[in-house]
Amino acid sequence: MTDRLPSPVTGADGRPGSLHVAVTRADGRLGNLRIAVTGASGFCGGVVARTAAAAGARVVCLGRRPGPVGESRFWDATRTVPDLTGTDLVLHLAAAVGDPPPGRAAEAAFRAVNVDGTARLLKAAAGRPVVWVSSASVYAPPGAGPIREDHPLAGLTAYGRTKAAGERLALEAGAVVLRPRAVYGPGDPHLLPRLRRAVRGGRALLPGPDIPLSLTAVENLADACLTAHAWPSGAYNIADAPAYRRDDVVAAACGVPVRHLPIPLVDAIAAIATSVARVTRREPALSRYAVEQLTTGVVLDISRAREQGWTPHRTFADFLPARP
Repeated sequence: MTDRLPSPVTGADGRPGSLHVAVTRADGRLGNLRIAVTGASGFCGGVVARTAAAAGARVVCLGRRPGPVGESRFWDATRTVPDLTGTDLVLHLAAAVGDPPPGRAAEAAFRAVNVDGTARLLKAAAGRPVVWVSSASVYAPPGAGPIREDHPLAGLTAYGRTKAAGERLALEAGAVVLRPRAVYGPGDPHLLPRLRRAVRGGRALLPGPDIPLSLTAVENLADACLTAHAWPSGAYNIADAPAYRRDDVVAAACGVPVRHLPIPLVDAIAAIATSVARVTRREPALSRYAVEQLTTGVVLDISRAREQGWTPHRTFADFLPARP
């Protein structure tokens, strides 16, 4: 089929509606579009960029470091408007991530990328379809049952708060917003290394009890990024099909049994680590937010994305043979 870009559409409320791009040929590969991928030098962005190139797209990587494929263009999200010249579709994965000690400096640093950088990107997009990758960290603590996209937002860290603010800008501009949780896969620099730091004396020490949780294989996220341009504007949870048990995941990832520690004890250790981090200005070895992530069951309802035809094919079991 012929690649084409229709004009933006307007919803009933007068705001920009979803922007659709016919990019998939009959053989299931992407058409000869130029796809801009921000944050392509990072873990998720790199996988998305390589997946897009393998599917036949011409990829333009934007960031402070070169991307893994295609053309690279320098972009400092804290200072400049990105050069999207000649691109047809924007996949925005650039973000300030981490769990820094609380304070104005951290909040400002995260806002400069996740909010102000988003505003610069949307200005440059100028009517192009945008898929904006957010995070389930924007959600308030869960209640009973899986979290749907209309769950209240209340980011508990600088990361969560600024991602929520950035995605509001993206939604107002008619973008598609994806909310993955705990992305993992080969080369993961965040989730699995943190879990492995819990190993002491041949056991993984975790605040008990065991909980259910959603995880997102990076390949599932990449598939969503490359199809979501055709979805109606709005927010979509992205996660693996099954809900996992925390202890099973940690035991499999670390190759050791799990031992439970009292939550108050771990909270106290996290409080001390956070106090030390305020002085050293380094990310704490264990934060209260990390403890909450390990003790609060968060399961995402992904039915809205499924209704658009997206199916998560990868699971944590697929990853285990490839782990280092």
